[in-house]
Amino acid sequence: MPAERAPSVKVRVWDLPTRLSHWTLVVLFGVCWWTADHDHWQWHRLAGYGVLCAVWFRLAWGFCGGQTARFGDFVRGPGATFRYVRKLFRRGSDASPSPLGHNPLGALSILAMLGMLLAQTTFGLFAVNGDGIASGPLSRWVSYRTGRLFARLHAVNFDLLLLMIAVHLSAIAIYRFVRKEKLLPAMIHGYKTRAPTTEVPYFVPWWRAVLIAAAIIVCLALLLNVR
Repeated sequence: MPAERAPSVKVRVWDLPTRLSHWTLVVLFGVCWWTADHDHWQWHRLAGYGVLCAVWFRLAWGFCGGQTARFGDFVRGPGATFRYVRKLFRRGSDASPSPLGHNPLGALSILAMLGMLLAQTTFGLFAVNGDGIASGPLSRWVSYRTGRLFARLHAVNFDLLLLMIAVHLSAIAIYRFVRKEKLLPAMIHGYKTRAPTTEVPYFVPWWRAVLIAAAIIVCLALLLNVR
């Protein structure tokens, strides 16, 4: 007779601040894209400020948040990442175990995405548009030539971000149809199905996220109002 499948339970993996920052970046990146294509520059700037705040928050939450949100929980060295990749598509007892939070490849994707989004918003702050209409709010602090360089970097980095997003979505599809792991729903409701023996991660109080978000908004307001 076939062995009975071990029972499973739902384990909370992602806290609300992690999920909100993730989907905020998704929505606001789309808004930035649309507003740039349709020359709605005021809305483009506002959406860009939102992206910058969300990136700053996620970086801070990577050190102050719950266990699965912390970089120390999922960022691994080259050796561990290579071993994970080598076992990724093995089956049976030799298959690579699926981490409760982000896996080593996902960690690389997150770091790359956050770094590129941080660069994109920074370039935008200092970019100088040819007619001056769409120039960034801090463009007055750089020369015209430097501001035009930031504008070109802003455009090039956007194309790289689209490529990175395509890779990210492809990885989600591979995990769904090859590994049979549903990564996307977990980032919506926060839970994954695991064996009852799975260690439950720790989380931190919600007010910590509120304080961090408030501090970030104040810092951005001060930055934009520097004379």
